[in-house]
Order: sequence, then C-alpha cells, then structure tokens
Amino acid sequence: MYWINLLWCFLIVSFLGWLFSCFYHFIGEGKFYSKGFLTLPFCSTYGAGALICYLIFQPLTDNIFIIFIGSALLLSFFMVISGLIGEKILSCKPWDYSSMRFNIGSFITLPYALLLGVGGVCSVRVIIPAILLFVGMIPEFLSIIISLSIAVLILIDFALSLVTVFRLKKRVNTLINNTKLLSDNIKEEELVELEENYNKIFADSILRKRLVTAFPELKHTAYIKQLKAKLNKLKEENKKQFTAVYENKEDKPFASGLCFSKLFILFVIGSFVGTCIETVYALVTEGHFEFRVGVVYGPFIPVYGGGAVLLTIVLYKMYKLSDTLVFIIGGLLGAFFEYICSWGQETFLGTVSWDYSDYPLNIGGRTCLLFACFWGFLGLIWIRYLYPMASRLIEKIPKKQGSVILLVVFILAIYDGFMTVAAIYRWNQRIEKVPASNVFEEYLDERFDDQRMKLLFPHMRDSESLEELETNSGNAGNAK
Repeated sequence: MYWINLLWCFLIVSFLGWLFSCFYHFIGEGKFYSKGFLTLPFCSTYGAGALICYLIFQPLTDNIFIIFIGSALLLSFFMVISGLIGEKILSCKPWDYSSMRFNIGSFITLPYALLLGVGGVCSVRVIIPAILLFVGMIPEFLSIIISLSIAVLILIDFALSLVTVFRLKKRVNTLINNTKLLSDNIKEEELVELEENYNKIFADSILRKRLVTAFPELKHTAYIKQLKAKLNKLKEENKKQFTAVYENKEDKPFASGLCFSKLFILFVIGSFVGTCIETVYALVTEGHFEFRVGVVYGPFIPVYGGGAVLLTIVLYKMYKLSDTLVFIIGGLLGAFFEYICSWGQETFLGTVSWDYSDYPLNIGGRTCLLFACFWGFLGLIWIRYLYPMASRLIEKIPKKQGSVILLVVFILAIYDGFMTVAAIYRWNQRIEKVPASNVFEEYLDERFDDQRMKLLFPHMRDSESLEELETNSGNAGNAK
C-alpha cells in the first residue's frame, strides 16, 4: 500500500496543480483553458515535484528553512530539466521566463523559485500528509483499482499527445521544406494557399487544436528563433569579459583577464560574502545573531572564497556551455571542494566545522545533495551574472593604487591564515592539557583563549568529540 499511497499523492497533487495552472492563466489572460501537455486534467510536473520534495525532506519536517531552500533549489532544477525535455519534444518552450530578470535558461526565475520553495514546504508539511490521511480511509482493494486505472489513463493520454506532437511536427517540417524550394517570384495566390494549408495542419483534429491552445508557440517558430537571438545577444555582452583581447600591454587594465591579482581579489570578496551568508543563515535557522567567521582576524570565511576561485577557474572557459551543464559542473565542483576542505581540516587540524550527517544523500557528513545543488546554482549565477560585473569593477581600479593595495591585503591574508592555524592548533593542545612550551604559544594562550575561540568558531569540534556526539546522540554540529 505504500507505493499506492504515493501514487495517490502524485495523482491528487497533479490534479491540484492543473487547477492552479488553469486559474493562474484565467487571472492573467482572462480565459479558462488547460495549459498542460495532457488532455486529462493533470499536470504531472506538480505531482512529481511534490513527491520528490516529500521523499527527500520528510525526515527534516521540523526544519522549515531547510525544506524551503532545498525545495526551491531542487524544484528549480527539476523545472529546468522538464523545460529542456519539453522544448525538445515540442520544438518550442513549454513555459518561458526570458522576459523576467534573474531567469535561468528562461525556464525558471528567482520569484518563481521562491514560490516553489513555499510549495515544497506546503507539500512536505501539509498537503501530502493530508492526502495520505485521506487515502488511508479508502478500502485497500478499491484504492488499488482506482489509482492504477487513473494512472493507466494518464499513460495512454501521454502516449496519444506524444504521437500527435510528432505527427504535427512532421507535417509542418514537410510543408516548410517545400516552401524553401519556391522561387522569389511566387504569386500572391500561392502564398495565400500556403498560409491556409499551414493553418489547417493545426486545426484538423481535436488533439492538435488542444495542443495549439496550450502551446501557441507551436505555430510561431519564427518568434521563438527571434527570442533566442535576443537572449544570445545579451549573453554575448557578458562574454566580452571572457574574451577581451588587448594589443598593447599598456592598454590592459588592472587585473585584466584571468590572473592571480583578480583571483585573489575574488577570493577576498567571496570570503566576506560567505560571512554575510552564514550570519544571516544563523539568524534565520537558529533565531539569534551569531557572527560566523573562518579566521581569527576579519569577517572572512575562506571556504567561500576558495569556492569562488575554483568556480571561476573551471567555468571561465566553459561560459559557452548550456545553463544545465554549468549547473551540474558547478554542483560537482562545489561538493568536491567542500568535501576536500572538511577532510583537510579534520586531517591536519583535528577539527570539523560542519557536518551534514543528518541531511539526506550526504557523503561522510562532509557534503550532501542539497548543498551540491546550492553550489550548482551559485556557480551558474556567478559565471553568468556576478563574475562579469565583479570583473568590470576590479578592472576599473587604478593600476598603481591597485598593486599597492593588493600587496598589503595579500600579506595580511597570509598572516591571518597563519595565526588562524596556529590558534586552532594551540586550542586543541589546551583541550589535551598540553602546556605552552615557548613565548609564542604563551601569546596564543593569552590572545586567543578558549572563550574567544568559542566565540569565533562556535560550531567547531575536534574530530574525536564529533564522533562521540554522533555515537551518543546522532546529532552532530551544523553549518560552517
């Protein structure tokens, strides 16, 4: 009955999604019609999305913020993949957000991603539990017969719609290919006849009429090509930051191209932004202000800075790839980098700053699918929007002043890193009751005593204590 109950959840949420879609378009366009691929009143993307969120985030029911962020990321990725598949089948976009700002491949945009996050929370905490409670009251035999019958009807509907689309595309392509053979001196009567024949293709069956009503772009392929051209033009403007060439060395601005100077500045900026993100994260999830840093001096978390540098180096030459590939590569890179940083800290310093053992689909508690998706979207937004803007701002810095500032900041960063490692190492020694053996260690004990270290790194644990917490309570420390 478990799988039958999940099937019921898929069917009911798909129907509710269809209703929502119909009313949404009724409010926006003033007419009520089905906007889905199926003839039956079901939108399978809603049902599948809700089920994915429930299966992944059901163990984290009490953490609304994680469910919200995770649902927004996962469902946005699901929408992009579904949109790409739909575009491949229909030869036009099933939905299009290219006219809105902060869109990703025109299949998703930031406001809608946030709405998906809210929908994921509602699905996990309210909708699906209510559905499971309802279907539990249906007699088992009757529940199996009804749910499987509806599922079979949906599969038949999907197959018929798929065949209709393929046959429609074949007839359209045949007609278009024939028109290409016509000469430039074609008569007006012949053009009128071609137009009439073209329109008849979309109106000679009920299924085709419904598909054209749901996806009017099927009749306007020229419009879709024009739209793609505009999007490509906008992307070309951003690509100038990746392809700029200067004939003379004197013409090059400060930190031009992909050089150490620019990467180091990006590292500093990313480290600072990481502190801001983690501080806000602590305020939202834990309900109190907690200034999170990764070094003993300054508001910086080097993991974020290193992630920004890694994403820039790897994705710099991949800007021509599709948004989906950039997302996947960014997610894999971020998860790998996060894992290596956690392993390196535990191996060389004997401490751990974050642990994802309680999150689904984690790898050794060092990284997990949720944060891999976060890194993927961060990489996509970084290489498409943030890096070009940051690169332009950095290159506006005067050369002489920029070189001096860069040298000073680099020296301070090296010092900060050294002192951080030394303070953490000495902190571990104090825990093990090892007395100071020289003046420098005495200075560390006085300047970075246990109270200050706990204030700077409230979630840092030594690896043995972390293992003990996992064994005894099953609940390890949380974010970076």
